[in-house]
This record gives sequence, structure tokens and C-alpha cells, in this order.
Amino acid sequence: MTKDNLAFRQELIAVLPRLRRFAMALAGRKDLAEDLLHSAIERALRNWGTFQTGRRLDSWMFKIMQNHWIDTRRAAASGETQEFGAVDVQGEDGRVVTEARDEMRVARMAFEALPEEQRAVLTLVVLDDLSYAEAAEALNVPIGTVMSRLSRARAAMSALMQRASFTSVRKEN
Repeated sequence: MTKDNLAFRQELIAVLPRLRRFAMALAGRKDLAEDLLHSAIERALRNWGTFQTGRRLDSWMFKIMQNHWIDTRRAAASGETQEFGAVDVQGEDGRVVTEARDEMRVARMAFEALPEEQRAVLTLVVLDDLSYAEAAEALNVPIGTVMSRLSRARAAMSALMQRASFTSVRKEN
């Protein structure tokens, strides 16, 4: 293993949590997300020599993952829903913990209800802190598309969460 290859692998390991989160946003299910992640890593390791020095590895990997996901979806359309794992929310008392968990549940449901394209943009820009230009490059779409998808995703999340909160308040009364 060359020094360059070792450095590439170490950088790849450093971005794994972000890649896993992006895979989950695309795939919607943990098992599919893990398969997508493994396939993308395998492709990256097989083609690491084509990676251009000075380019962001995370953007390159997001693009590999996005392209692979599109190819996979074209080959076999899967309409199954997403299953998120439980989120451990800490608080001082049962009420705080319960309210925080309920809020996380509502946010997860709102996120799951978004179209795949909006989930991908929201994950890259909000969770992974990519610029609009970097997200556009990773997804191979114009920057305006990133901006409009992000705007629609935020509006939809807000509306869904407000509706869920309103429904929750009505049930309590």
C-alpha cells in the first residue's frame, strides 16, 4: 500500500459517519443504506486513483453514492418505507425526556415523508454543512435546484411538524 493510498483510506474512514447518514437519507432503510454505503466504499477503493488531489473527498463520495443509488433504483424499484433507529434523548425528568422523544418522532416522520431528492439535499446542506455549490456538485444538479429543493424541504418539514403539534394539542384537550 502506497503512502497516498493510506492517506486516502484514512480520509475515507474520517467521513464514514457523514456517508452513512447520507446513505440513510437516500435509501430510507438501514439495511439498504448499509448496502449502499458498502458499495460506494468498494467503488471508491477500486477507483481511488481517479480521485483528484485538492478535491473534497466527501463531495466525491456523495456523488458516487448518489449515482449508485440512482442506478440501483433504476434496476429494481423499491417502495418500502424508512425505519429509523431509536434516538436516545437525555433529560432531567420523565416529562422532558418524553417531550423530546415525541418531538424527535415527529421530526423523523416529517423527514421520512419528504421526497428522496429533498431528503438528500436537506442531509447534505443542513446536517453535513455543505455549501449549495458543493451539494449541487455531489448531486449533479444545478445550484438553483439545490436551493429550491432545500426551500421546499424546509417548508414541508415545518408544515408537517406544525400539523403534528396541532394534532397532539387537540388530542390532549
